[in-house]
Amino acid sequence: MTSDTLARMIYDNDADLTKLDGKTVAILGFGSQGHAHAMNLKDSGVNVIVGLRPDSSSVAKAESAGLKVVDVAEAASLGDVVMILLPDELQGDLWENEIKDGIVPGNLLLFAHGFAIRYDQIKPDEGIDVALVAPKGPGHLVRSQFEEGGGVPGLVAIEQDASGNAKELALAYAKGIGCTRGGVIETTFKDETETDLFGEQAVLCGGATELVIAGFETLVEAGYDPQLAYFECLHELKLIADLLYEKGISGMEYSISNTAEYGDLTRGARVIGPESRAAMKEILSEIQSGEFAKEFIAENKSGKENFTRLREEHAKHQIEAVGGELRKGMDWINTEFDKG
Repeated sequence: MTSDTLARMIYDNDADLTKLDGKTVAILGFGSQGHAHAMNLKDSGVNVIVGLRPDSSSVAKAESAGLKVVDVAEAASLGDVVMILLPDELQGDLWENEIKDGIVPGNLLLFAHGFAIRYDQIKPDEGIDVALVAPKGPGHLVRSQFEEGGGVPGLVAIEQDASGNAKELALAYAKGIGCTRGGVIETTFKDETETDLFGEQAVLCGGATELVIAGFETLVEAGYDPQLAYFECLHELKLIADLLYEKGISGMEYSISNTAEYGDLTRGARVIGPESRAAMKEILSEIQSGEFAKEFIAENKSGKENFTRLREEHAKHQIEAVGGELRKGMDWINTEFDKG
């Protein structure tokens, strides 16, 4: 794609936060994304409420942040703008049982990921505005960048524009959480969902973790110290990822040694060769056809037995034991994490 065909970036001057004046924004969920959206909007002067189960451990956290907390159904009824930030696998049932009845014509229903709409887990009535505002970063970064005066870039998509105001309201929301500071691209629910799932599975999560594990196991099986293997295959990955993030591929290659760069240019394609590229295409096809979504939904409805087993196997891998011990001595690393 050439520069003249790239989508136009939308920034602060293109969005009007006052479009949310007089409106109540309901954030359903208070996990990684939920807490960041709610707190950023509150700091932007938006009237925010949070919808949670009464027994949720997040109730106290949200209330301590000065946010009004009600149950999910009430939040859906009170919100003029309702952002669903609940796990993908739960959204369909929660929509039918707790959210749907509170969403009326004239409301804006928002998502931060298009999964539920793309794969027909949620089917809003025609009179409802439906849009997506998706920060391209984890919640803690959405929050910290906002507090520092910056913002995580994001995506905006409009699925239904019953009122004629869906886009300007979605952009106002994006501005309220800081995304227009970093730049927003307009896309579609379909493209956001499919590219996001592909990136997670083939590169950022699935691809990267399997590459790290394979490298670690190759060195350990060859007789090298597991601690040395951990540093070379996992710990130093952050250095390379940061260089890629800041400078792109060529900038990263310029910043490393000539030896590392030559190895990169001559050996990388042997690791990620035709077989890997074919697997990527197969993964993308499964996402596009809905096969992955059906598998994921069925796994969760059947009790997550396979999901749980795979999660436990990863947690018990030698690289996790070695890394856990090494990270105890790294006081500069924040070892806390959350999911949402």
